Amino acid sequence: MNKETGTTTESFLYEINVQGELDESWSDWFNGMAISYTNGITTMRGEIKDQSILRGMLSKVWDLNLTLISINQVDRE
Repeated sequence: MNKETGTTTESFLYEINVQGELDESWSDWFNGMAISYTNGITTMRGEIKDQSILRGMLSKVWDLNLTLISINQVDRE
């Protein structure tokens, strides 16, 4: 964490699952996250640099009236 700005330069890998179908065209709107769809569940996976970006992504899920199933920070492979 940077003492002067209070920010961190490290990003984390997240996976967000919502009910319903979003196609890859939504990727730009969700900060470039990879989007896949299987059995009625959309999975968005990608790097998120800080909690404010994560909060913004969750607000977009809310704005689209999507049902949030899960959000997880995942290990890098």
